[in-house]
Amino acid sequence: MTQATRSTILTGDRTTGPLHLGHYIGSLRARVQLQHEANQFLLLADVQALTDNVGRHQKVTENVVEVALDYLAAGIDPAKSTILIQSQVPELAELSQYLLNLVTVARLERNPTIKEEIRLRGFERDIPAGFLTYPVSQAADITAFKATHVPVGDDQLPMIEQTNELVRRFNNTVDRAVLVECEAVLSQVTRLPGIDGKAKMSKSLGNAITLGATPDEITKAVNNMYTDPNHLRVSDPGQVEGNVVFAFLDAFEPDVQKVDELKAHYQRGGLGDSVVKRVLNERLQTLIEPIRTRRQELEADRGEVMEILRRGTMRAREVAAQTLSEVKGALGLSYFQN
Repeated sequence: MTQATRSTILTGDRTTGPLHLGHYIGSLRARVQLQHEANQFLLLADVQALTDNVGRHQKVTENVVEVALDYLAAGIDPAKSTILIQSQVPELAELSQYLLNLVTVARLERNPTIKEEIRLRGFERDIPAGFLTYPVSQAADITAFKATHVPVGDDQLPMIEQTNELVRRFNNTVDRAVLVECEAVLSQVTRLPGIDGKAKMSKSLGNAITLGATPDEITKAVNNMYTDPNHLRVSDPGQVEGNVVFAFLDAFEPDVQKVDELKAHYQRGGLGDSVVKRVLNERLQTLIEPIRTRRQELEADRGEVMEILRRGTMRAREVAAQTLSEVKGALGLSYFQN
């Protein structure tokens, strides 16, 4: 993207826990680069986190600062990226209310991402209304800043599709182009498995490596990684597919030739799991160490972190307020404007 075609990026994370390597490889690494190429808004989605954390609100709010620390430690520059707290931008809630009138309950229930999340949480028909409608809240987040690009994992593509449906529906309703459609930006590694190999990486499932993990925590996690259960002896040929260690090497080891050689050796036999895990452990230690160190430095002055969030949120409110004014004007709701 050149300066002349500078895009607007909107992305964010639910504040249910510190970020982990799945977030890093999925989008955070790309965000660090994109902030030099685009107008980037990073949203701390505490409101959306509350939709399925009733009674655990304290955890959600405490993790606002934890996620912000991860952003900053990983290389997000508040002078180039606007970091905002969702609940502190009331314009987003009002815009959500208008967009809710443009979608049916049946359409929300058909959203593949929502259907899967409902299944994972065991909601069945006892679905919190806020959770069911969070694709609309997400659409409001995106459209409020007129984001043209949204970095997401492949599991979030239905959310982008629904956002664009709402944009088209609104623009057609008011017969003018007020809101802007967006494009999903997929990372090369769209989903990182958990260390147990059974699901995507998640702090709540206990199968994640956080960005602030200590050296011992990293080593323990790597040693516990799922490999090939049939690779019983070093001399046995091993399976690369479904092997979490190799999935991590593919994601984090920049020396592709080195990884390919390890895979070939493992597949023909003669390469033990411990050797491959040692290679991965060294790589992850090198990756996480500067992030962890920077995070510890930032933690020493949380007041400054909160000031960064305050300034970013105020900037975001100005942008969102302008979009909301245009939306209300298009709906004929600007009663007191001259």
